[in-house]
Amino acid sequence: MKHIKALFISSVLGISALSMTSCTKDFEEINTNPNSPEVVPSYTVFNGANRYLMTFTRDGWWMARMSMPWMQYSAQSNYVEEDKYQYRDNQTGNGWIYLYRSANSYKDIILMCENPETADQMSAYGNLDNQIAASRIMLAYTFDHLVSHFGPVPYWSYGDRENPNFQALDVDLYPLASYASEEDIYIDLLKELKEATAQLNTGEPVFNEGDNIYGGDAASWKKFGNSLRLRIANRIKAVYPAAQAEIDDAIASGVFTSNADNAIHAFGETDAEGNPLWQTFYTGTPRTDFWPNRQFVDLLKGETADYGFDPRLYKIAAPKGLTFTRYNAGYQNSDDLSDYTGVPYALPAVEDYYTSPANNNFFAKEILTATRGEVLMEYAEVAFILSEVNSWSQEHYENGVRANMERVGVEEAAIAEFIANLPAANERHVMNQKYVSLFYNPDEAWNEYRRTGYPDTEILLMPGEQTTRPHNGSTYTFTPLQSGNVVATDLPARVRYPVTQQTLNGENWRAASSTLGGDEIDKKLYFAKKD
Repeated sequence: MKHIKALFISSVLGISALSMTSCTKDFEEINTNPNSPEVVPSYTVFNGANRYLMTFTRDGWWMARMSMPWMQYSAQSNYVEEDKYQYRDNQTGNGWIYLYRSANSYKDIILMCENPETADQMSAYGNLDNQIAASRIMLAYTFDHLVSHFGPVPYWSYGDRENPNFQALDVDLYPLASYASEEDIYIDLLKELKEATAQLNTGEPVFNEGDNIYGGDAASWKKFGNSLRLRIANRIKAVYPAAQAEIDDAIASGVFTSNADNAIHAFGETDAEGNPLWQTFYTGTPRTDFWPNRQFVDLLKGETADYGFDPRLYKIAAPKGLTFTRYNAGYQNSDDLSDYTGVPYALPAVEDYYTSPANNNFFAKEILTATRGEVLMEYAEVAFILSEVNSWSQEHYENGVRANMERVGVEEAAIAEFIANLPAANERHVMNQKYVSLFYNPDEAWNEYRRTGYPDTEILLMPGEQTTRPHNGSTYTFTPLQSGNVVATDLPARVRYPVTQQTLNGENWRAASSTLGGDEIDKKLYFAKKD
């Protein structure tokens, strides 16, 4: 019974493919295949973990039904309840499992590289220190996702394995892992990223193959690790004064300086290897659930805020009036901006008019492409952070806008015209333009809204506000639905813990919930703006 319970709990906390190769040591001989290697090559685990992580955090559930509509990049025409914050518990429950499974795989790589019995084999796939360092960077990326969504969570640290509060990913020792505090996790993430980038040997590859982010280039991994440290330190600087030293050191150690440095996970052309949002639309029966949001389309058209027409509109939305057949056959962008309306956000109920594709704007074909890479972090984000930490620098502000436009393929003349008409850099304008660039990374846009309050209500439709339907001008009010025990008056401040934690790990769940003031979506996290 003990083993059965432990295995079940591990499936909730996260298990990797390597963890499932043997149920118990009693089956060692049965599980041994003389015709196959007993240890999976580290590069296949790394590639699998990265693909798994990106597939299940950028798909039609974790991203497309939470952060993407909540930040009003998209709107649903069918399950409008989720846009109004009444998400399904299995969305966050599954996301919890996916993230911990990915984390466990990165830990497995580290253990294989450290274990004298497997290290020699792993060294054939790349420099051992580099494999460990890249895995530490991806562990930091994964745990950052967890802590920024939920708050306190079970945590594991490569460099601080003796910390009694860090109990995740070790079901044998801690079948019921405690939740580490947000502050402790963030401090350790910064330490892990600093140590991991120092551990990298840029003269040797990370992996000889199987790295779909940087092709094994250690120098690129170093810049990503430093840039990720910059992101996290900047996020928590208002509540953690020592973060400023981390910001300065990350910049001095070498962050992204151009789009050539971007951390982008590549995807393939097949159903199994294609981009996760593309899979949502095209694998199996085509789905017409997710559309460009009216609020975002209006911003890009220049109808809200102070930026004029944004040529990225054509990279994000297709003109109205397309059926799936016409959309797939190819289309031309329209010079008539009335052909771009977006779907109105948080409708009171499903409305027949907006369930017809012909009445909506598809996402641009560049978005729904199998081979589109998913952005973990890009130079544009670094440039906006550099603008912020340098007293809202105009140069870095413009660099951020330019970099994002260049990455998505906007023509130079259109870039130059847009930048020439930008209002001068200040907090509002820098953060609003950062918001546009984070369309491709909506979880981070959600983090930034909770940290800064931008974009503000001129751009976002807020709970209780009235708006109109673009096709007939009729009005309705954005009325959030009850989620958990709360009807939100702002964007969600977090997501609730999986229901399974209440039953399987109740004592630790109650302790973590208590530190938040309750396991509800309106409880602000460590880094959030408090006023």
